Amino acid sequence: MATPTIICPRCAHETIDQLYTSPVPGAWDVLQCRQCLYCWRTSEPARRTQRDAYPDSFKMTVEDIANAPEVPTIPPLRMSS
Repeated sequence: MATPTIICPRCAHETIDQLYTSPVPGAWDVLQCRQCLYCWRTSEPARRTQRDAYPDSFKMTVEDIANAPEVPTIPPLRMSS
């Protein structure tokens, strides 16, 4: 039986990295999309892990990702005196 191809629930990209694995064998993995950087745990519900169940309002295209505003950096902590 072939292993199903995992695609990103958010952008449908097919290059997914496995970031972490549960210390309990088979419990869950943490995956991350190389294109949009979305992360999810395989034990989460279908609306977070499967493209066809992921909310349409949160799905992204390559164009959406390219035109996304830059996230501002967090400024350094102020030193208390």
